[in-house]
Amino acid sequence: MSRWNSIVYDALKGVEVSSGMGKSVALPRACFLACLALTALTFVSGCKPSADSDQSPTAAIGKSDQATPTSSGTQGAGALKPDPLHPVVLIETTLGNIKVRLDAEKAQGTVNNFLTYIKESFYDQTIIHQVNKGAGFLAGGYDVNKKEKPTHYPIRNEAENGLKNLHGTIAMVRQPNAIDSATSQFMINIADIPALDFKENSPEGYGYCVFGEVIEGMDVLATINGSPVEDAGDFERTPTPPIIVKSIRKIP
Repeated sequence: MSRWNSIVYDALKGVEVSSGMGKSVALPRACFLACLALTALTFVSGCKPSADSDQSPTAAIGKSDQATPTSSGTQGAGALKPDPLHPVVLIETTLGNIKVRLDAEKAQGTVNNFLTYIKESFYDQTIIHQVNKGAGFLAGGYDVNKKEKPTHYPIRNEAENGLKNLHGTIAMVRQPNAIDSATSQFMINIADIPALDFKENSPEGYGYCVFGEVIEGMDVLATINGSPVEDAGDFERTPTPPIIVKSIRKIP
């Protein structure tokens, strides 16, 4: 297993995240890879989960004439207008469905990369391989047998696009020592994590590229956040039983 993906949600003592409800909490030191000391790029489990209620994301992605999440995190099936710059995808998991609106206006290369994997059915029968309670989860790299899937070449990091790692956003996972190293793996944040945002042109400060937000299925995020986890071999905090991504499809 390529273990670099795990450190996205590992952190050092004292990093603060916001629950998305206006409350910040100091997080404890994570269990492994903390020796990398990448506080600018990492955040942890251990804060109080914020998603007991189906709260809508705090990010603002897309044009003002687009449908926006309701207070329950859901909206009517006919509420979205087709928009090539803000396509909508459906992530179907064994715990429920998550609808995500992508932002090709601010992260065109990242969205195109994600849609390419979707067209290839790459994400079908993959797993959510790490859950960090109160922080977020990682997916998009391993099949149901926990074997790493071959990917395309890494893409350019567009974290400087102004989009923030807020509660309910989707972002790319990358290697901490290489700015442009994201391939297929992604994360969905269950808290506001400013430590993951772009700060400077360095591996430690470039951040993780946000390229969309959850518009339906915040209750599913809460369920995933509350799932039991275990350390199994090279996998830390992996859900048990496994949470499977059945498919990801673009909604016409």
